[in-house]
Order: sequence, then C-alpha cells, then structure tokens
Amino acid sequence: MAAHATDVSLAVSTVIFALRPHPETGRMTVWMPLVRRIREPFVGKWALPGGPLEPDEDLAESAARTLAETTLLTPQYLEQLYAFGNIDRSPGGRVVSIVYWALVRSEEADVAVETENVRWFEADSVPELAFDHNLIVEYALWRLRNKLEYSSIAHAFVGDTFTLSELREVHEAVLQKPLDPANFRRQIEGSGQVVPTEHLQTGGRHRPARLYRYNRAASDENNGPLPSRSLPGRTQGAS
Repeated sequence: MAAHATDVSLAVSTVIFALRPHPETGRMTVWMPLVRRIREPFVGKWALPGGPLEPDEDLAESAARTLAETTLLTPQYLEQLYAFGNIDRSPGGRVVSIVYWALVRSEEADVAVETENVRWFEADSVPELAFDHNLIVEYALWRLRNKLEYSSIAHAFVGDTFTLSELREVHEAVLQKPLDPANFRRQIEGSGQVVPTEHLQTGGRHRPARLYRYNRAASDENNGPLPSRSLPGRTQGAS
C-alpha cells in the first residue's frame, strides 16, 4: 500500500569524495567512505552517511553533524547535490533524502575514522548499497566530473596554493585519463580560474615550480545570489 502524504519523512545524506592512491596501481583515484547499516531496513548493507533531519537543524547542519559523528570528517567543501524522493526508494515508508556532497583533501581523509562499520571504497567500484544509494553515488560522480570542467571545484582537493602539476593530477584522477601538460596549462591559465603567486614550490628534486591560487573573484561569480556559509568550512548551494 502506498504511503500517505502525511507519512513522508525527510532525511539528509552525504557523499564524501577524496583522492587516495589505489592499493594496486598507486595512482590517485576517487574514494569515498560508507557506513554499514546496523538496523532494518537493509541491515548489514553499506550506505551513505546520513540520517533523519532534526527539527532544529538546517540541512547543511544536519549533513555536517552526521559526517562528524560517523567519520570525524569536517570538510571545507559541502554542497547540496540533489533531492531523491521516489515513492518506493525506502521499504519502511516514504522518505525524501536531501543529498549533499563533500570534498576533502588526502591528508584530511587520512585522519578519518575507519572501523568495522565505516570503510573507504573506490567510488567507481562500490558494492550493492542500501536504498537507492548506488544511483546517488553514480550521479555524484557524474556531477563531479562535469563540474570539474567549468568550475573551481578542484580547489577542494588541493591546498590554498598549488602547482599546475598538482592541479593536473587532480583532474587526471577525477576524469580517469591522462592529460597533456602543455594543453592543460594553456586551458587553466586561459580560464581565469587561477592566478600565479610570487612564490615557488621548493624542496623537490626538480626545478622549483610556480605556485598558483584560485581566483576567488571569478569563483564568487558562479555562486549566484545565495550567501556562503561555514559549516565548518565554506559551504555552497546546489549548482
């Protein structure tokens, strides 16, 4: 029997992406943490971190709280992704999930808790998940790869300053293909998304490379009229 409109409940889930080396190839790939469900429905299945929206919480606050409780992660990039609300997505009743996605740097991912019920998986090879979470992961990966082409989203995977080689490695890991260094440099410098600093990267075996930073003025133009918030870092509305 279909659920009545008054039976609809609201939940918030989060997809977390980080770049980590593949254990077999050593190449940087996209990984994500999942949590094992300890109650029905789908007890024992892996799922995205999340839970019911509390009455006194904003959506982004709920996403940040559940992330901190399950993984100890406090991402700087937290953005609303999409709403999933098919009638039959939950066998226990009608549930509409507001899904966020978070991007964390490798060093941040390394300090995340990992237990019997919290584990990192390669994002393109997740097992069969609870509810419609496989569809959510697939959509989040599609959004990540598309948004990488026109926005400054890669900034979430690097520090405040970075070399173009480091930035290219991020693009190659997310897009899963090698990129020509010269073409990549021309495209990035011509996009206006990054600006060179007066500093060089030192300490390596190669010639010191110029450090860049993101052009915040260009990035702010893409945010629209909604204000930025800090939970605990900068969060953005869906785009």
